[in-house]
Amino acid sequence: MQIESFLDVAHNFKVIFLDSYGVVKNHRGLIPGVSKVINQLRDAGKVIRILTNDASRSPQRQSERFAEQGLTGIHADEIVTSGMMAKLFLEQKVLSGQVAYLGTEAAAQYILDAALNPIPVSELDMENLDDITAMVFLDDEGFDWNRDINKTVNLMRKKNIPAILANSDKLYPVSKNNVSIATGGIAKLVESILGRKFIHFGKPDSQMFNYAFEQINQAGKYDRSDILMVGDTLHTDILGGNKFGVRTALVLSGNTKPDNAEVKINSSGVIPDYICNSIVD
Repeated sequence: MQIESFLDVAHNFKVIFLDSYGVVKNHRGLIPGVSKVINQLRDAGKVIRILTNDASRSPQRQSERFAEQGLTGIHADEIVTSGMMAKLFLEQKVLSGQVAYLGTEAAAQYILDAALNPIPVSELDMENLDDITAMVFLDDEGFDWNRDINKTVNLMRKKNIPAILANSDKLYPVSKNNVSIATGGIAKLVESILGRKFIHFGKPDSQMFNYAFEQINQAGKYDRSDILMVGDTLHTDILGGNKFGVRTALVLSGNTKPDNAEVKINSSGVIPDYICNSIVD
C-alpha cells in the first residue's frame, strides 16, 4: 500500500472535492493544519467544494461553524450537503401537507426551505395522520430513539408515503476508537423491518457530485478528469467518486485507519486512486 503526499497529489487537479468529517474535521474539531492546507490550495488556484452527508446543518450554518472552529473563508456556496439534495426532491415531489421527520429542529430547516410544514415524529398524532405526506430521516439526534423510531415504523406501516433519507452514513466516529450510529443506520433498521427501500441522498449516490459538477461549470469549464474526490470512507466518498468517474484519494484520518486500510480496500473491492495519511501530510 503506497502512501502519497496529499499536496503532491492535489497538484495534478484543478478541482478538489473534500468530505468534511474525517477529512477536514473530526470529533475534536478541525484537524490540525487544515486551515493552512486549504489556503495553500486556494493560493494554487484550486476550486474547492465540501461534499458532506451531514444533513444536521444548512450550508450557511456549516460555513459559520467552520469559521467558529478556525477555518475561515469556506463560503456557504462551496458546501454541498445531502440535506440540500433532499430539499430539492421535496420541492419537486412533495407539494403539500406535513412532512414528518426524525432529527433536530435545526435540521428541519431543509423542510422549511422547501416551503413545506415540518412536524417532528414525537409530535405525531398516530390516530390522525391524514395530512402527513412524506417522512424524512435527517439526523440521529433530537428525538427519543425508543419511542420515536417505533412511531416511525408505525407511521410507515399505516401510510404509503415517500420516505427520504438525507444522510446515508450508517456510523460516524465519536472518539479515536468508538463510533456512533448515524441516520443511515436508523433508516436501514426501519427499511429492514418494513421490507422497503427508501429514497437515499448523499454519497455514494451521484446527486451531490452532479450538483457540484454543474455548479463549478457555471463559473468555468471543467471535465471530470480535473476533479479529485478526497474522503475517509470507502463505501461513501471513494465509491461515490469512482462511480461518478473522478479520481479519488482515501485519507486515513477518519473512518479508515492505517492499520486496517489495506484489508478494507481488498475486501470491499472499492479501490482509491491514491492513499494519503491526511490532507495535512
